[in-house]
Parts: sequence; structure tokens; C-alpha cells
Amino acid sequence: MIPVLSILIATRADSFNPDPFPYGSPAFNRFITDSQARFGSPTPRDFYAWMDTNAHQSIGKWADRQRESLSRLSGKAKADAILKAGADLHALVKKTIPKFSLERGYEFYYTVTKGERQCFLQSVLISGVLQRAGVDAGVVMVWKNEKGSESNLGHAVVLARNVDGSYFLVDASDPHPFMTHQGLFGTVGSGYKFLMPEYRGSTITGFADPTGGRDKSWAVRGLDANFLRSQFDFYRGERAEGGFMGTPRTPEGLQESAKYLERAVKECPRNPLAVYVLGHVYRYLGRATDAKRQYEAGFALYQADGYVPPGPRAAVTTP
Repeated sequence: MIPVLSILIATRADSFNPDPFPYGSPAFNRFITDSQARFGSPTPRDFYAWMDTNAHQSIGKWADRQRESLSRLSGKAKADAILKAGADLHALVKKTIPKFSLERGYEFYYTVTKGERQCFLQSVLISGVLQRAGVDAGVVMVWKNEKGSESNLGHAVVLARNVDGSYFLVDASDPHPFMTHQGLFGTVGSGYKFLMPEYRGSTITGFADPTGGRDKSWAVRGLDANFLRSQFDFYRGERAEGGFMGTPRTPEGLQESAKYLERAVKECPRNPLAVYVLGHVYRYLGRATDAKRQYEAGFALYQADGYVPPGPRAAVTTP
């Protein structure tokens, strides 16, 4: 088993993350054991061993070497080294887990059995390794991609804060590590917020809200552990066989979707995507009153977070 990080490293990560989850820690292990509870494997030990075997090196030791090296640097040299660590890890994860799968890549089980990943799992993984390396990093959702096309929180990336106060994104779904997505969803203060990053090259220098408002006091952080666990269960509900995304949908599949989406909402009642999509599942199950309640609750969450996508808006305005 990879040893638990020192209190010092965990404290530094907490300056950026509401709930740090450095690679090899009990917090990171929880994501793996949630997958293990569904399939019977892998254990955390199994997962870390699989990663090391396929990376042809110890991922934990790689992160520890990065932390030691970064501790000896300062100023621009340290900022450049952090960027390089992000780029190197982007390449390492893509090589170690070579297959991209929207259908299964959110499960650690399918990582070790099929070598698969998708945007959310890879972002949790990269963030955890960067945290272990002493870099302020976390996961944020994307609602507007680099070309300006909108989705309802349809993608996930790593948001890292550098030592000069700037930010950058690491996106292992793209051949190039540092993307310039135009809309992010992360943590500001004690809540979640839709944000529009402002770039100089691939570096984020500040954030605006979707109305153009700015506040220099905003300290944007990654999403908390409850949201991350909730989002894993969201994907389990979304991708259940015969469920919400199934073709065809079946009563049994929709019940499976409902089970995981209800769990996602319980784990993080403020996850607007899980609350809203559960409304769709209830509608498909013929539970119109419950669907209406979910749509209204989802709309309220999106509104409180600063932006209501077209789907949730239509759900409460269409008869």
C-alpha cells in the first residue's frame, strides 16, 4: 500500500481544496472502494499496483520526487516546474490508461480490467497525484468548451493553481495538456459557481461570472469530495444498462438509474446535474409529481450557482 501523506502535505492541499484527496490517501481510496463495492474489485492496493505496472514506475514515488524537487524551487522556476509536472502527468496518465470510454471509463473497475478512463476519473486521478506532489489542484466541471459550445456540465478537467496565483487546466481528453475551456463550474466560498475564466495564453488570470461580473476576491477551488463521490454515482446512474442513456430504456434499467442518481443526490444535495437528471428518470418511470419536484429543485440550484442551462430552464417552463 502506498503510505498516507504527511499532515503537512494534506494541509497545503487544503489551501485549495475543500476536501483534499492526495493519491494514496484514505480520501482517494474511498473513490476506489466505491467502485469495489459495486463489482467486488479492485481494492486500493490492486489499483495502485495496476497503475505502477502499466506506468512502468511507481506513481506514488513519481509524485514524491516531484514534491521534493518543487520544495527546493521558488519564483518563476517553481511556476515553470509545476506547469511541467502537469504536462508530464497528462502524458503519463494517457499512456498508462490508453483507452477512452464514455460508457465505462468512470469506474476504477474498468480501469484495471479494460484499461479504460473517461474525463471525470482521469481528472480525479491527475488531481490526486498533483496534490501528492504538493501542487494545488482539484476537479472542476466544464459547461462551455474551448470553442464556446455549451453543455450541461458535460466534461471534467483539472484546475491547478500555480505559485504566482494564476491557474491552468489539465485535460487528458485532448492531445495537448493545457486547454482553454471557456466555462467552468467550481467552488467559490462555501458554494458552487459557474465561471468564465480569463486567459493569457493558456494561463487563467482571473474569472468572471456568466453575466460578466467580476470580483477580484474570488478564490476558485476544486469541487469537494462529496460532489466528487456524487458525480461518480451520477455516471453510474446515467450509464446504467437500459437506464437513462440506454437504448432501449427498460423499467429495470430506469430503476437502476434512479438508485444511483438518488444516491448521488443524497451524497451531495447541491449537485445540480444529479438533481435535474433524476427528474428525467422519474418522468420516464411515470412519476410525474416526483419529476416536477426534481426539475424545480434542479432549477433552483442552477440559479443559485449563477447560470441555468437551456435544458433545466425548459424543464420548468414547458407544460
